[in-house]
Amino acid sequence: MPIRLNLKHPVIRRQIAFMFLVFFVTLLALVSFARDAGSRFTIGRVKYGGGGDWYSDPSSLPNLLRFVRENTNIETAEREVNVGIMDEDFFAYPYLYMTGHGAIKLTDEEIRRLRSHLTHGGFLHADDNYGMDKYFRREIKRVFPDRELVEIPFSHGIYHCRFDFPNGLPKIHEHDGKPPQGFGIFYEGRLVVFYTYETDLGDGWEDPEVHGDPEEKRLAALKMGTNVIVWALTH
Repeated sequence: MPIRLNLKHPVIRRQIAFMFLVFFVTLLALVSFARDAGSRFTIGRVKYGGGGDWYSDPSSLPNLLRFVRENTNIETAEREVNVGIMDEDFFAYPYLYMTGHGAIKLTDEEIRRLRSHLTHGGFLHADDNYGMDKYFRREIKRVFPDRELVEIPFSHGIYHCRFDFPNGLPKIHEHDGKPPQGFGIFYEGRLVVFYTYETDLGDGWEDPEVHGDPEEKRLAALKMGTNVIVWALTH
């Protein structure tokens, strides 16, 4: 025999009202959580083919995001997102980061897609982790065949927007013993690619026990990384 509820009974009505209230509050909390999570800045670590280790320095970006969160007004996620250029959500990450030790090889479609991203508001920070230089220069020339990587002068705001680096990039690792250099590509007056060469900021962002870098070098790397993010988000 089926059980029939008396929906007019005050106790039943109170229970139904309470259930709706719990459902509504839970829904609001989920929406708020999703909105807050979506509003937190994160970095899109670019996955690429060719054999280079795009995934190198695994502790670097979480440490950088934490430093940015603690030293600016930017709310950051706990860690980066690994994203391929052909992924559906590629354009959801305006700040891209590329690193590695070896070869980089992009397909023609990836070249077109990356150029579209960078010319419509995106920003790419490429960090030479020793060994990627000739490959990155080759591939970025395919992305912007009509533009050159130019050295960024020490007076540029990227070296001064949050922390002051009057002499440009800090030297974190030895590599070939050359002075560090920051190169860039501008599109319609906006810096869309920033290439940090002979410095290895990513190694400086890693946990201290990974490379044994002195604390002052790690701090310099984190501060410079913060400058890059602040500049990209405000210009």
